[in-house]
Amino acid sequence: MSDHYRSKDDETLPQLAIPSRRRALLRMAALGAGATSLLTGGGALLASQAARAEEPGKTFRIGYQKYGNFVVLKARGSLDKRLAAQGVTVQWLEFPAGPQLLEGLNAGAVDAGTVGETPPIFAQAAGVDFVYVGNEPPAPQGEAIIVPHDSPIHKVEDLRGKKVALNKGSNVHYLLVEALKKAGLSYADIQPVYLAPADARAAFVQGSVDAWVIWDPYLAAVERQANARVIVDGTGLVRNTQYYLATRKFATAQPQLVHALLEELDHVDQWGRDNVPDVAKLLSPLVGLDQPTLERALKRTAYGVQPITPETLAYQQQIADTFTDLKLIPKKLAVTDARWRVV
Repeated sequence: MSDHYRSKDDETLPQLAIPSRRRALLRMAALGAGATSLLTGGGALLASQAARAEEPGKTFRIGYQKYGNFVVLKARGSLDKRLAAQGVTVQWLEFPAGPQLLEGLNAGAVDAGTVGETPPIFAQAAGVDFVYVGNEPPAPQGEAIIVPHDSPIHKVEDLRGKKVALNKGSNVHYLLVEALKKAGLSYADIQPVYLAPADARAAFVQGSVDAWVIWDPYLAAVERQANARVIVDGTGLVRNTQYYLATRKFATAQPQLVHALLEELDHVDQWGRDNVPDVAKLLSPLVGLDQPTLERALKRTAYGVQPITPETLAYQQQIADTFTDLKLIPKKLAVTDARWRVV
């Protein structure tokens, strides 16, 4: 990824090592990460180009991010083998963050994927037709607000008037809002700088921003490599729950594939929980981070696939209402509309 700094007003994603058609989709996602429609005009054309013509159920397209149990599942190949016996091919598509993954889902390029707790809220507000199909337990220590080790900022209250980098619409967006609220500050009291993780890291290291709100493994990496200092993590503020989503159409038509995915993920989770060094060793060459950095991140990870419960949806509703009050999404959402009616 490119590591040069981009200004607040330039939300174009860095050039990624992906096909140009997907790169165009991701650029469009970055520009539409707010609550307006993610697909307009040329976007509809991109969506039709991205949607594949295979017979339904013959290809299962899974969106994943550079780190996490989807990467482990992909590397171990257990889902691929299981579904190959049923004549189904698994296609893995990598995205830089949750908002961009959900744009891929909206564009018809992805059937299922994994994201943090905030991207689904912005996606639902933008009209993306998905359902929640499962989640991981909370992992609040896996995201934090950080500053350079020699920064005069020591607590959230010190962020007043400061430039704070974050990926708009990502899980850390909610952490920032809640941390500011607890500190007696409003969102208007800071200068948010919306940057994708690679550009945000560059801005952070170069001193172009005062603080960065980020998740693992980026968090663990900048802690170890740049001696970044945490001023607050998600503990007592947010859950930092990882969700599994699918398009409503796919989950309705192919529930057995969704169940297979969740079952294989749970198997990976159970193995990973008891074998952190082995998971770190497996992930290291795949994500480009050293084993100690990954072990630090993995120790802050929660393990075990769980079903979506009313209590979970109530928490998501709380997030949605928060962003509605901030006018970051245009109208009140009913999160339960995205509940999967499990078959």
